[in-house]
Amino acid sequence: MSNVVVVGSQWGDEGKGKVVDWLSERADVVVRFQGGHNAGHTLVVDGTTYKLSLLPSGIVRPGKLSVIGNGVVVDPWALADEVARVQELGVTIDRATLRIADNATLILPLHRELDAFREEAAGAGKIGTTKRGIGPAYEDKVGRRAIRVGDLAEPGSLRDKIERLLVHHNALRRGLGRPECDAGELEEQLLEIAPKVLPFADTVWNLLDGQRRSGKRMLFEGAQGTLLDVDHGTYPFVTSSNTVAAQAAAGSGMGPAALGYVLGITKAYTTRVGSGPFPTEQENAVGDRLGERGREFGTVTGRKRRCGWFDAVLVRQAVRTGGIDGIALTKLDVLDGFDELRVCVEYRLDGETIDHLPASPSAQARVEAVYETIEGWQESTEGARSWAELPAQAVKYVRRIEELIGAPVALLSTSPRREDTILVHDPFED
Repeated sequence: MSNVVVVGSQWGDEGKGKVVDWLSERADVVVRFQGGHNAGHTLVVDGTTYKLSLLPSGIVRPGKLSVIGNGVVVDPWALADEVARVQELGVTIDRATLRIADNATLILPLHRELDAFREEAAGAGKIGTTKRGIGPAYEDKVGRRAIRVGDLAEPGSLRDKIERLLVHHNALRRGLGRPECDAGELEEQLLEIAPKVLPFADTVWNLLDGQRRSGKRMLFEGAQGTLLDVDHGTYPFVTSSNTVAAQAAAGSGMGPAALGYVLGITKAYTTRVGSGPFPTEQENAVGDRLGERGREFGTVTGRKRRCGWFDAVLVRQAVRTGGIDGIALTKLDVLDGFDELRVCVEYRLDGETIDHLPASPSAQARVEAVYETIEGWQESTEGARSWAELPAQAVKYVRRIEELIGAPVALLSTSPRREDTILVHDPFED
């Protein structure tokens, strides 16, 4: 039996929500280990659609413990709203089903405001942030001035921590020509929201250690994708945390030995949201078709995603930097009906052939995709639940992807419905 880490192997939006939900039926504990409420996971269970941003996907499964780890930045107001929204759909959320690390950093209103101020000031050079305060909250965490979940339980020392934080933030706001924050107002807001957060607070590293020692199956759920990793992604057009599988240990308080099989969720084509390089982007009828058939709009933001052909170079790089053991290939059905498909197999940079995406932003912008053309198929793959139900050419496409990225397909998803999944290898039985 193995614990499983689920990460995105592209720029996010690969369909992690469905796969994590599908796997959570086999897990006892589901842990979010990084990111914030900019993540968007859509689950369809027994005809009910759940849209989750901060809550782990296991929350909709009765009898599962969902955990928000210390690597997550938590907007307490967004959390309270999401809990209420999911409870309205008949889901029980209490201390028996949800715990939050008491050493997790809080996202405050001033973080959201700073995010927006900076994007506005950057003009054409903007990163494409969701303006939810994720980055500024992580900055305060690293700067050792953050307000954390556990601080809400100590109102006597909260004011001093706020004033220390505002020494930094009010200087920034003055520099941006914005009004300063009032310490008393922020303190009042935090004390008001505290009762909605503190009932879930816990020493998560200790809790998870106990779960592991008692033999519970654990599923670690990442947000975004490997190419948005602050170290290994398309910097600076990245998120503000590490999104690779190794972060599951640091972001939950578990040792690396507690991690097991790493499953990389991989879309059968490529999308990304916001600014940054995208070697296989198709700003044409192909891109429009992929976007329309794949319903490529953000769960949280509603933003239209950029679409392009499958990039085997990037996914192969994600497999290596993330230690991915196998992939869950999603949205294969979106490719139904194409006469031919193209897959990027290498790059050309300044006349030279290279097998990876360089770290330099200027080099990334100059990279050109080199394609291999693969025959398409006209039959439908939607809803297929076995290899025998797939067109022969679709199977060839999947097998070629496996060869190019250096990792096997463990799961194949053929529709948004959780039951339309072909299981090749159960990650929990690795």
